Amino acid sequence: MYNTRKIYDDIHWIGVSDRTISRFENMFPLNDGVCYNSYFIDDEKTAVLDTVDSSVGRVFMENIEHLLNGRNLDYLIINHMEPDHCANITNVVLKYPNVKLVGNAKTFKFLEQFYDGIPSENYLTVKDGEVLELGKHSLMFIMAPLVHWPEVMFTYEKSKKILFSADAFGSFGSLNGNIFSDEFDFEIKLLPEIRRYYTNIVGKFGQNVQMVFKKLANLEIDMLASLHGPIYRNKNDIAFMLGKYNKWSTYTPERKGVVIAYSSMYGNTQEVVSRLAVFLAQEGIKNIEIFDVSHTHASYIIEKVFEYSNLIVTAVNYNTTLYYPMEAFLKELSGVNIQNRNISYLSNTTWGGTALKVAKEILEGNKNMTVVGDVFEITSSMKKEQDESLLNLAREIKKSLD
Repeated sequence: MYNTRKIYDDIHWIGVSDRTISRFENMFPLNDGVCYNSYFIDDEKTAVLDTVDSSVGRVFMENIEHLLNGRNLDYLIINHMEPDHCANITNVVLKYPNVKLVGNAKTFKFLEQFYDGIPSENYLTVKDGEVLELGKHSLMFIMAPLVHWPEVMFTYEKSKKILFSADAFGSFGSLNGNIFSDEFDFEIKLLPEIRRYYTNIVGKFGQNVQMVFKKLANLEIDMLASLHGPIYRNKNDIAFMLGKYNKWSTYTPERKGVVIAYSSMYGNTQEVVSRLAVFLAQEGIKNIEIFDVSHTHASYIIEKVFEYSNLIVTAVNYNTTLYYPMEAFLKELSGVNIQNRNISYLSNTTWGGTALKVAKEILEGNKNMTVVGDVFEITSSMKKEQDESLLNLAREIKKSLD
């Protein structure tokens, strides 16, 4: 059963939501599934922009067949070769054997790595800035390498000024009929999931995002159409998303606040964290987020670290080294290239070890990571006489926010 929606009279959304999937890329937890967006342009020449995941391929193929209404499919634009977007290329070619597959040189390299049996005669290789004419619609291709795979490209539809942006400007979460951002309060419902998607999927490649921004500088964009999440057609929403991506890709905190990432085996370190949080609040800090790395998936903590200016890390010794879940979290945070943050440390050791050293080596290898205050150290548990030292750390953190 087909399920499509018009974007304009001759441009259609043909995407599908999967509300049963529990992890994106088998790694990131999904609270509300995910949508796989695809688009159809009905012109003198017909075109589909990207396919969808294999799990929802049946409806996708029915969508194309419905909109073609007996016509042939002339072009399949491949903006991104990740399998959640390319899994139905073979099905498209089998059903429409004369279709031209439009991509760049890396696109077809990846295509041949994933799939066998697609004739190279179907390939149409394009380069940066080249234009494909469909009739009334002209498609310009913009190479966007490492946003977030090496082969990624954007497609800009000139007449309606639509930027089909591959995974950029995407989000976790399914779409519930309202495919446009101005049809629901997307900032309240989706902004944390948009940020979590960017920071964990694209976050490492901020420099590449900035390079694409330079290419887009002279383009008028009236619609942002990603492969995941809502479509942005409202000028304010488009400006909002571009502004967020500019902040995230330059590793600029959105606002002042503190994230505390802690680990605690028997509750002693947790007590210190709770005490410090009270001191921070008493000093006038309003935005404080606390996460136990043993219970919260790293992607949620990373999202908040990108949002706020300050990070506090507990370095708890375990088997003479850093507590394993904390080490895993810090490596993941460093791996998304976090920069320009203030860091403070709490340390807990009972019988020695290198936890603090390991934590510092992981985090302080990233750019512009400024250490705030002295390390607050306890041996097993905090003592009453240490209150003043912990309060002093809270005051130093407050100064870094002023």
